[in-house]
Amino acid sequence: MNNETMQLLYNRKSVRAYEKQPIPEADVQAILRAAVEAPTAGNMTLWSAIRVTDEAKKKRLSETCDNQPFIATAPLVLVFCADYKRWYDLFASLELGETLRRPGEGDMMLAMVDAVIAAHASVVAADALGYGSCYIGDIVENYEAHRELFDLPDWAFPIGMLCLGYYRENHLKKLRDRFDKQYIVFDEKYKHLTEEEYRQMFAQEEKRYHPDNPYRADNFAQAFYARKTGAAFSKEMARSVRVAMKQWDGRLLNAKVSNKKDS
Repeated sequence: MNNETMQLLYNRKSVRAYEKQPIPEADVQAILRAAVEAPTAGNMTLWSAIRVTDEAKKKRLSETCDNQPFIATAPLVLVFCADYKRWYDLFASLELGETLRRPGEGDMMLAMVDAVIAAHASVVAADALGYGSCYIGDIVENYEAHRELFDLPDWAFPIGMLCLGYYRENHLKKLRDRFDKQYIVFDEKYKHLTEEEYRQMFAQEEKRYHPDNPYRADNFAQAFYARKTGAAFSKEMARSVRVAMKQWDGRLLNAKVSNKKDS
């Protein structure tokens, strides 16, 4: 398909190295406008974005987000937050005629979806303007540190972060195969894959597996689990989200968030 927009979507890949020059303000504003114009539940805009250019803050984020030095080198960092604060403040300031409930888990999930939609609109806009980007999911780790770093209120949770910048000269996009859509997109109802279908689905990943891996794993699944799902950063992410959800639904409302690890 030769459609320019479709090719942009098909060919976009994460970029973790950038030229050392700032993105022009006009382009930053165009990227942010794309985020603001993105679909949003009930036209509520249940998200906020924090623009980060301060070198010290970017350095701190490179440490708190699973120690990824390239974050500090990005000319522009955007932190997208699920945010119900504005609406709660509005409801609290008016006579509703009924008892005001605090935002719950459903509100948090809806706000997360809003934030991710906005973030990806900005990714597509950035790529259309010639800038590379990389999602950083690790922003959901270390909730207490990020809450303090950004002075986050109750009902605002950082759900995604983007690093953006110019492609380096002679940059070569490394294209990686995605899973075939037959294993991802189903008709009418969920498809429960067979053992053979799972084998076919993960065949490419198995080919990339190397027996001489740092995890002393016997197969691809063991190595991947050790690198991702069972890794320390993943456990910290789960702990951090538990604390954030308690803060969101009021169990830690207006209380100082403890730095003690949850069990």
